[in-house]
Amino acid sequence: MSAYAALTTAGYRAYTRDRTTLFFTFAFPLLFLVVFGLIFSGQDVEQSGRPYIDHIAPGVLAWGVGNAAVFGVAFVLMQWRRDDILRLIRMTPTPVSAVIASRYVLAVAVGVVQAVLFVAVATLPFFGLGVSGSWPLALPVLVLGITAFLMLGVIVGSYAKTPEAVAAVANCLMIPMAFLSGSFLPLDMMPDWMQTLSRALPLRYLNDGVSGALTGGGTGGVLVDCAVLAGFAVVLGAVAVRTFRWSDKS
Repeated sequence: MSAYAALTTAGYRAYTRDRTTLFFTFAFPLLFLVVFGLIFSGQDVEQSGRPYIDHIAPGVLAWGVGNAAVFGVAFVLMQWRRDDILRLIRMTPTPVSAVIASRYVLAVAVGVVQAVLFVAVATLPFFGLGVSGSWPLALPVLVLGITAFLMLGVIVGSYAKTPEAVAAVANCLMIPMAFLSGSFLPLDMMPDWMQTLSRALPLRYLNDGVSGALTGGGTGGVLVDCAVLAGFAVVLGAVAVRTFRWSDKS
């Protein structure tokens, strides 16, 4: 068995055995969907005339998927480094790419399941999300978004030395980004300077891409969002590889 296959199998088994983490990974975005669904039920966005659910559901889904990718890899890398597991892995002929790739496959699998479950709930009559015919485009958007946020999680996990540090840093990145990128409130409701700032954040393009694919925003816009997410993935990936640490002592 290759190092990549061994790490992927071990990661899958560890993930599925942690029932609490497994439950909240999928339940957390749905909780936000329920809360916002109750608050904005039957209301339309004044600026666009579209139902709030068409803005909120794709945004919450994008944030939930990105959040899971960041936290999932950051906690694992921190724990493996703290427990000297990474140092032991380094003593074998295992490259950094195999370590990251094993987490990447798991993150994509979790993200796809999250998306399917979330959309299935959001399209229930109570929430009323209308899915357009271009919904298959959501898959490449999600994969590219997961790639970018996984690389961000690698950076966080390479520097944080405790679970508390991982939670603090990741939350400081993901929660403000959710508000600034329109995950919880439509960008049309925000000041111009905030809309401009959001263009520097990967979550903005993940939100827009998922929204365009699910609610009919146009193929051209979705492709642009994919291209920008790919750019973020490349840049963050380069930083992640350069900052990756096998041990806190090195």
